Amino acid sequence: MASLKDLRNRIASVKATQKITKAMQMVAAAKLRRAQEAAEAARPYSERMGAVLANITQAIGGGGDAPALMTGTGRDDVHLLIVCTAERGLCGGFNSQIARLARDHIRRLLADGKQVKIICVGKKGYDILRRDYGSLILERVDLREVKTLGFVNADAIARKVIHLFNEGGFDICTLFYSQFKSVISQIPTAQQIIPAAQASATADAGSGGAVYEYEPEPGEILSDLIPRNIAVQIFRALLENAAGEMGAKMSAMDNATRNAGDMINRLSITYNRQRQAQITKELIEIISGAEAL
Repeated sequence: MASLKDLRNRIASVKATQKITKAMQMVAAAKLRRAQEAAEAARPYSERMGAVLANITQAIGGGGDAPALMTGTGRDDVHLLIVCTAERGLCGGFNSQIARLARDHIRRLLADGKQVKIICVGKKGYDILRRDYGSLILERVDLREVKTLGFVNADAIARKVIHLFNEGGFDICTLFYSQFKSVISQIPTAQQIIPAAQASATADAGSGGAVYEYEPEPGEILSDLIPRNIAVQIFRALLENAAGEMGAKMSAMDNATRNAGDMINRLSITYNRQRQAQITKELIEIISGAEAL
């Protein structure tokens, strides 16, 4: 049985941990609002970009003017996976859920005889995937020093992906991230971004079947628009992840704070009982000695 001193030290240690988890919960709550607003603001732009691409795709009818980023290479032998996770932990199962979805996808592709390449955006996804698929990882994008995510960060990743595609490095690119729903709900998502036609195959229902004329030619517009769309989709994934991470961290730290409180209560009860038993024992010894005299 632990001594009274050990119990006092244990209670003090848990109280210090409780203060840290409470502080982290408050910091996550403060950051969540801004991250959530950014993610929700990016959704309409991302969806509208997909609708515009779908409309232009219909206009040219998938003809020879369409760039390769939209039509693809005609093969599906080599797959590139962009796995976006958080740079830090202490956010429950947020990172592991994204990595699990990517890992299941990798297993299916390898079972079908496909070649897989991985780009990890975020330290935690890299740490999880390198255990089993370290040889498949091409690069890890480090965003730990980035205080506020901007379009420039997503654009840099998109340029690397497009350059790799132009060199014939892969045929299909899939983006993995966690879509933010609420503080307690984040949905791991896989989205194909190359070929772009697959990612934006549904035209905007609100267009009412209108016919548009494009100037310059649709093929020239797509050459400019598709690389930007890839950057936009990656940017949206990063923003969704940032909001999801803060929500998951706030929930995890709240649970940790509550658990620390429960542990302090249990340890305090044990300490008080043991202290009372020791006092009672000392009293009995004093009374027994007095009666012996």
